[in-house]
Amino acid sequence: MYFDYYYLVLVVPTLILSLIAQVMVKSAFSKYSKIRCSQNISGRDAAALLMRKNGIDDVAIEPVRGSLTDHYDPGAKKLRLSESVYATPSIAAVGVAAHETGHAIQHATHYGPLALRSTLVPVANIGSSFGPILAIGGIFFSLPFLINIGILLFAGAVLFYIITLPVEFNASTRALAILRRENVLTPAELSGVRKVLTAAALTYVASALTAIASLLRLILISQNRRR
Repeated sequence: MYFDYYYLVLVVPTLILSLIAQVMVKSAFSKYSKIRCSQNISGRDAAALLMRKNGIDDVAIEPVRGSLTDHYDPGAKKLRLSESVYATPSIAAVGVAAHETGHAIQHATHYGPLALRSTLVPVANIGSSFGPILAIGGIFFSLPFLINIGILLFAGAVLFYIITLPVEFNASTRALAILRRENVLTPAELSGVRKVLTAAALTYVASALTAIASLLRLILISQNRRR
């Protein structure tokens, strides 16, 4: 019976961290989504204000179904805010909307890491879907060329996760700076936003660590099988 020691030692801890991060972000969002901001401004209004202050007038803001499904689509130039953010005047809603607006500002100012991440999307989709399958298949059938192709493809997906980190951190930094500069929230409210965004950042860190650990696992397994 084969026991995957590498999975237990490398991947499981990062998966546990991912679960903890998910609990933290949901808890922080739930807490601050119940606290109305002093200016009674919704997520949609906050995003519109911040884009206007930064000279962005070609990005549409629209609602999207789901919870924490907020995202900026650089291809369509659309800022999509979830139902709990779009029309809600809460601290959490303003913070999340400001973070996503940070991505729109990155796009408008040609922020390098965002452009690189966008080009890596197809590579990440293919690599994450087929890379591990090809690598494991190559290991099982003792086909080194297949192992190498699988690992190379998955490495492209891992690079995407790594590039995502500065993109997300920068968007949160921009969000907090703009909210402070424009006096959208009070210092106490900004503290709540920071907690929500910090918890969200941990989910990206956990995802990157899981991807790196999974890649390292594939490499170590392949090396052991070749001996």
